[in-house]
Amino acid sequence: MLPGTCQRVAQASAQKAEAHPSAASVAPGRSSPPIRTSETMTSTATKVDTKLANAWKTKAGRDLTEAELLAMPDAEYMNDKQLDFFRARLEAQKEDLLSNAGETTEHLREDTSIVPDPADRATIEEEHALELRTRDRERKLLKKISQALARLDSGEYGFCDETGEPIGLGRLLARPTATLSLEAQQRRELKQKMFGD
Repeated sequence: MLPGTCQRVAQASAQKAEAHPSAASVAPGRSSPPIRTSETMTSTATKVDTKLANAWKTKAGRDLTEAELLAMPDAEYMNDKQLDFFRARLEAQKEDLLSNAGETTEHLREDTSIVPDPADRATIEEEHALELRTRDRERKLLKKISQALARLDSGEYGFCDETGEPIGLGRLLARPTATLSLEAQQRRELKQKMFGD
């Protein structure tokens, strides 16, 4: 480098420093804002309410809320209380579906009267068809619930059928009958989309 060029570079960097003061130089009487490191960000982001984090220790599994369940430490995944929570949820869902099926049977028996108007008769038949389709979906869900209860008894509940990894509490709360982790489910859906059933 030429001697004159070195001086010009040094002058230019000095002018930049004057134009843009560094974070270290702060006006007198003012304090600099705290610097957030990755350590401080993770500690504030992962803080859990201590009441929620410890509530599971004193409550029965059936009495836990979703927030308390999610606040449990990862080391407690699928412990007795979590299994009890999901068993109660699955049994309640099963009872609800069975009572709906009974109501459908009664409803279909009541509407067997002959209606002379063809439009009214068509409306009633369409309502019956819709109700039967809904009950068919619920029948399939009942089968999945029974399978999930069997997995609870065998100790396989909460773990992916394909990979053996934990499915995760969030996914199980959204779909208690899930048998695959989110990644495995996405792979399966992609494969079905590409190759069909």
